[in-house]
Amino acid sequence: MGILNLTPDSFSDGGKFNNKKSALLHAEKLLEDGADFIDIGAQSTRPNAEFLSAEEEIRRIGNVISLIKKEFPEALISIDTFYAEVVKFGYNEGMDMVNDISGGDFDENLLPTVAETGLPYILMHSNSSYQNMHEKIHYDDITMSVNYYFSEKINQLQKLGIHDIILDPGFGFGKTVEDQYKMIEEVEHLGFGRFPLLIGISRKSFIYKPLNKKPLEISEETQILHRKVLEKGAKILRVHDVKETKVLIDEFK
Repeated sequence: MGILNLTPDSFSDGGKFNNKKSALLHAEKLLEDGADFIDIGAQSTRPNAEFLSAEEEIRRIGNVISLIKKEFPEALISIDTFYAEVVKFGYNEGMDMVNDISGGDFDENLLPTVAETGLPYILMHSNSSYQNMHEKIHYDDITMSVNYYFSEKINQLQKLGIHDIILDPGFGFGKTVEDQYKMIEEVEHLGFGRFPLLIGISRKSFIYKPLNKKPLEISEETQILHRKVLEKGAKILRVHDVKETKVLIDEFK
């Protein structure tokens, strides 16, 4: 899954793709480099990012989805949003999947709207509100806590009629460095083995900060961790650097 940020303030590629031409060119590069999915985000979720309304997300996305679909009909597109209105908009533009960092907790209409569309849904583990989503929480057992969250949410989703579910343990959201490495070591125990597992560790601070490096300087370290999670059963890698990740995936196969 290649990342296409339509944001001016993303921590590692802010402002690079927030116009139609550059977004389309980047989407083309992601696909040429081997991406199976393009994940479009209009709102940065880094710590202290500007909070946007659904209307502003829709304005930023514009017709990027339909443009990509027109140029690259085979492209699968997910929208990274926690707003029901953005899901409705994206669905009408031709998106294929909803990627929600909130588990439906930031907008009470989000999950019913996903159910109405019938789109696949990426469920991510995070804190309960936008304001505290990066607040570090102490977990007695991070794997057990994440699985408990998944279990409750999956039950809620299935009652709504959402059955095509992908699980994301939420690296970079309210977890200590130690807990995030523990999750990597225990990836095979996350998600019960019943649903595909998505791992998003690309340019995350739990990797680069302890190494005293910058987000763009941890390619080698990230690929080592990518290999580890693939070996432990992860099915989707959400990344900025598609080309080098695709090389790893092909070697892994």
